[in-house]
Amino acid sequence: MAIIVDKEQKKRDIALGTKQLILNDGINNITISQIAKAANIGKGTVYEYFKNKDEIVFELVEILMQEHNKQKEARLNKLTSTREKVKSFFSFFYVDEDKELREIYKQFTAIALSSINEDMLNFQTECYILYEKWMQNIIDEGIKNNELKPRAKNLIMGIFAFTQGVFIMSVTTNAIKNLQQKIDTQIDILFDLMEKK
Repeated sequence: MAIIVDKEQKKRDIALGTKQLILNDGINNITISQIAKAANIGKGTVYEYFKNKDEIVFELVEILMQEHNKQKEARLNKLTSTREKVKSFFSFFYVDEDKELREIYKQFTAIALSSINEDMLNFQTECYILYEKWMQNIIDEGIKNNELKPRAKNLIMGIFAFTQGVFIMSVTTNAIKNLQQKIDTQIDILFDLMEKK
């Protein structure tokens, strides 16, 4: 009797099996043979599930982002003030618990920037839309609860652009010494302007 393999689960298992290798050495510095060894499979099996190493990083970032979003939602549900929710929302860029995802995400971003791939583009677009809507809901709730002025919703794009930009600056330059302080200070300034007195 033939063994039935859950191909989606096998693909996930391969990606997760290589996570530590990718974190330690970076996707550009490892071979398919090393990936196969880390995932406890044959080299040919890697190619049954992935065309190249980039696809493994993409699969891994998708898996880790799903888990991250569940944890983010649980964290946000425990907070009461809109200001603290927004700070927590963007804490991905600096909290220790998201360090591994940040490292994988940086490698994924480098791949996405260097080679246009429709699936990666769609994934990034879906993430952006999800996070923008999520932030919109947080701000709308703050307006409904009479914490924020109605025009606060117009600042969502600015908050996204600032936090992502300062994160990129923090990993590509020596100009940002304390990323959390930089992000939190800007959010505090915006909330001082947006909150109803």
